[in-house]
Amino acid sequence: MSTLTPPTVTREAPASRVAGGPSPKRLRLLMRTRPWLLLAPALLVLAVLLLWPLIRVVLFSLQDYGLREIVSGDTNFNGGANYAEVFADPTLWTVVLPNTVFFAAAAVIGTVVLGTLVALLMANLGSFWRTIVGSAIMVAWAMPAVTGTYVWVWIFDADRGIVNQTLMGLGLMDEPFNWFTNQFTFYGIALLNVIHHGFPFVAITVLAGLLGVSKEMLEAAEMDGAGAFRRFFQITFPSLRQVFSVVIILSTIWDFKVFAQIYLMPGGSGSNREVLNLGVWSYVESFGQNRYGFGSAIAVLLTLVLLGITIVYIRALMKEDEL
Repeated sequence: MSTLTPPTVTREAPASRVAGGPSPKRLRLLMRTRPWLLLAPALLVLAVLLLWPLIRVVLFSLQDYGLREIVSGDTNFNGGANYAEVFADPTLWTVVLPNTVFFAAAAVIGTVVLGTLVALLMANLGSFWRTIVGSAIMVAWAMPAVTGTYVWVWIFDADRGIVNQTLMGLGLMDEPFNWFTNQFTFYGIALLNVIHHGFPFVAITVLAGLLGVSKEMLEAAEMDGAGAFRRFFQITFPSLRQVFSVVIILSTIWDFKVFAQIYLMPGGSGSNREVLNLGVWSYVESFGQNRYGFGSAIAVLLTLVLLGITIVYIRALMKEDEL
């Protein structure tokens, strides 16, 4: 009677060892560093174009830097004196910060609301009219900020503006009114300008999300008696939470650092101190008063505010991904 010998099981060596490849440790290290190696060229370009100028601004903010230092090339470090002066200046707390914060909040709300309404309109249109409306609103987005600002300045011009002529023609005004001397009417015009320029981005972005919302759920909710308002806030909005997070944070960053729409309006370049915001105040102090160190401190403050908003946004996105 013959005995059967069990077959011997031979373990194959890893391909890397057989072929003389890298060890597992080296392979893991390579897999970890490969993304950074691929990103290295782009990160190097960003460091040259963005990081180095930012470092220079921070260095200027720590100096009493003016025309004398530009001509001589000398440095005149004064520690945090510029920052102390910024925070001690009543202009920051009574004019600049309220103008920046309240204008940004109103602009973000107006832009997101108008863009969402236009997106809902386009979602209910056929492909032909959706293309027509989309092309029309993209004209407003493609218009440069400088051109758009001058158009709104012409519309509200005190002498030849359409608004003044219309109101006087209707008998609602006896004489022309200068809309740019008052702080509230000034920022009302700037608000119209910013919303008009920014809502197409929100509309197109939200429309892309709306086209992915389940139509079956919306139809079922409508059959159950849910109105349009309730369907939007209970079905559409939760489905587009991340889309709205993106457009809100981007709009907040853009509206906090608005410059051209304020600076190019009559009185916005510094002659009317009541309408200054952080961006314009930094520019006026730097290039109007030749106080580059003080202006750089204001610019660093604005950068830190925007950085804080961005960090909050990124943390919110990470928490949503973990759910």
